[in-house]
Amino acid sequence: MKKEKPVILVVNDDGIDAPGIKALIDMMKPLGKVVVVAPDSPQSGMGHAITIGKPLRLTQVHLYEGVEMYKTSGTPVDCVKLAVHKVLKGKKPDLCVSGINHGLNNSINVIYSGTMSAAMEGAIESIPSIGFSLDDFGYDADFSPLTEFVQNITRQVIANGLPVGTLLNVNFPKTDQIKGIKICRQANAKWAEEFDERQDPYKRSYYWLTGVFQNNDQGQDTDVWALEHGYASVVPVQFDLTAHHAIPLLNTWNFDVHEG
Repeated sequence: MKKEKPVILVVNDDGIDAPGIKALIDMMKPLGKVVVVAPDSPQSGMGHAITIGKPLRLTQVHLYEGVEMYKTSGTPVDCVKLAVHKVLKGKKPDLCVSGINHGLNNSINVIYSGTMSAAMEGAIESIPSIGFSLDDFGYDADFSPLTEFVQNITRQVIANGLPVGTLLNVNFPKTDQIKGIKICRQANAKWAEEFDERQDPYKRSYYWLTGVFQNNDQGQDTDVWALEHGYASVVPVQFDLTAHHAIPLLNTWNFDVHEG
C-alpha cells in the first residue's frame, strides 16, 4: 500500500504574494501535499494577534499550479486557525511551516514576529512547526541557497517529530555559501528604540519607530553569533512562558494579606 504524502501547511506574515512564501512552497512541494493559507496583505510585527470584533474573509486563490491556496483578511495566527478548522475541516496537517520571512527573527525578534507566531500557533495545535527567516528584506531576495537546508530540516522534523510544546526558529544569513547549521540558544539582545517625530501638513505630530539592535551576549552558542559567522541558526522555542526558576523565590514571599 502506497504511503500518503504528509500534508504540509504553509503560512507567512509577508502576504500571499511575497517571494518568500513562493520559495517555501517550491521547497515543500517535493516533500508533501502543500496547502497554503496566508494574509492578503503584509502582517509583519503582528506577534500573536488574532482578529476579534470584525469578520474574517477567506478566499481561494490560484497563484501556483498544483497547490491549494487561500488568502485571508486576518493575521498570521488567524491563518493557522482557519486552515485547521475550515480549510482542513478539523484534520490537522502533518507539519506547519511559516515563512520564508524577509528579515531575521533571531533573538528577541521572536516575540514580535508574525512569522514565528504563526508557527507557534501550529505548535499550540500540536502540529510540528517551523519558522524560516532570511536576513534580506529585499523583494528580489535570493532564497535559492537555502533550499538544501530548509528541506533537510523539514525532513528531519517529519521523520522525528518535535518535543511536545516545542517548535523551531530557523534563521539564515544573507550569503551564497551557508557554512552549515548550528543548534543555538536565543541571544540576550534587544532593540534600543527611538521614535522619530514629524509633523503632517496640519502641524500635528506623528511618529516613525526606529532603533538599533543591541547584542549584549558574547556567547558563541547564540543565534546572533551563528548568523554573524555565516551559519544558519536553529533555536528550539517553547510557548510555555512560565519562569519556572522564579517559583521557589516567590514561594518565600509573604502574600498573606491578613498579616502585617
